[in-house]
Amino acid sequence: MRWLPKNCVIVGTSGGIGTAFVDHLLQQHGVEKIHCLSRSGQISANDVRIRNHILDYEKPETILSAATKVKNDAPIDLAIVTTGLLHNKNGFGPEKSLRQLNADNLARAYQINAIGPALVAQSFLPLLNKETKSVFAALSARVGSISDNSIGGWYGYRAAKAGLNQLLRTASIEHARRWPESVVVGLHPGTVDTDLSKPFQRNVADGKLFTADYSVSQMFNVITAVTPADTGKIFAYDGTEVPA
Repeated sequence: MRWLPKNCVIVGTSGGIGTAFVDHLLQQHGVEKIHCLSRSGQISANDVRIRNHILDYEKPETILSAATKVKNDAPIDLAIVTTGLLHNKNGFGPEKSLRQLNADNLARAYQINAIGPALVAQSFLPLLNKETKSVFAALSARVGSISDNSIGGWYGYRAAKAGLNQLLRTASIEHARRWPESVVVGLHPGTVDTDLSKPFQRNVADGKLFTADYSVSQMFNVITAVTPADTGKIFAYDGTEVPA
C-alpha cells in the first residue's frame, strides 16, 4: 500500500513550489492538516485543513514559535522545506568568478539556503511520527553536488546547497537513532518556472523547464517511495540519486 501523509508541514508557502505543494497535498486522500509556514503567515488557499503560521529565517525565534504551535497537532508525517535564494532585486545573484565574491552575499546565501533549513530541522524533526514512516525533506539543487561540478561559477549558491546536503546527511544519522522509521532527504526539483529561475531560463534545454505543478508531483512520488534506507540522500525529481 502506498504511504500517504496525514499531518503535513510546508515551509515557504508563499513561493511557487511551496504553493504547488500545498495544492498537491490538498488533492491527496487522507491529508488532514497542512501547516503552512511563511514570512507573511498567509496563503491564498481556502481550506479548513490549512493552518497558517509565521516563519522568518531572519528572525530565528519564529521557527521555534511555529514549531511550538505545530506541536499541538503532532506527530507530523511530512515536513517539506521549499525555500531558497539565488538572486534578488537588490543586486544579490550568482557569482560568475572569484572576483565577484562578497562576504555579505556569501553569508546571505548560507542563511537562506542552509542555516534556515537546518534550524527548521532542529525544531521540527522531533515532531515527526515515531511509530510509522515519516519524511523530512528540503529542496536542494544538483549544483550543490561537489562531484558533479564541472563548469564552476555560482560560488555562494553551490556552496550553500552543498552545506545543506551535509547538514541533512548529518541530521539524518542522529535522527535515525530514535526515529528509525523516518527519512531525511534533499530534493532537486529540476529547473522550475518560478521567480528563482526567471533570469536564467534562456539557457535551459528544451523540455527541461518544468511547471511547479509538474515538479511537485514528481517530487511527491519520490517522497512517497523513499524508505529509511534512503535517509541522508539527495534525490532528483525523477527519483535518481544526486551524487555528493
